[in-house]
Amino acid sequence: MASHGYRCLLLIGASCLPMPLSAVTSQSFQVSATVVAGCLVVGGVSNYGSLNFGSSSALSTSSVQVTLTGGVQLQCTPGVTLNMTVDGGLYNSSGRHMQLDSGSARVAYSLFSDAAYSQSLGIGQSVAVAYSDANDISLPIYGQVQLPGNQPGGTYSDVLQVQLSW
Repeated sequence: MASHGYRCLLLIGASCLPMPLSAVTSQSFQVSATVVAGCLVVGGVSNYGSLNFGSSSALSTSSVQVTLTGGVQLQCTPGVTLNMTVDGGLYNSSGRHMQLDSGSARVAYSLFSDAAYSQSLGIGQSVAVAYSDANDISLPIYGQVQLPGNQPGGTYSDVLQVQLSW
């Protein structure tokens, strides 16, 4: 009978050994991303271009019109409303002026936001920048100067600050 007791203990001991448990669980989790609409300056350009009225006689009274050249290229998310504001420049008493580099003589000039020179671009005025290709946006800045015909010869210049917002 003693062997029967050992068998019973062996069976009881074997039943106390941990049994491998198996379970399959399933749970879901959310994946999301927020894409923020916006614009970027292609190539990180620090100079947005130039308005060069060229060379004219100091006695000229002609009107000269130019377009922003060498300007910055922008890209925007389609549908983003892009706005620009241009300040008054360094010599903005009673409007924008270019000043003689070697003196104090000034020549007034005007900016426009359209090629027809009909939409004046006022100092600090926010203007919507229309575009048809969101990957190739140029700033619509046009300049006009009415030469006074009595200015000292030399180079006249100004520096403008452009602010973009969207």
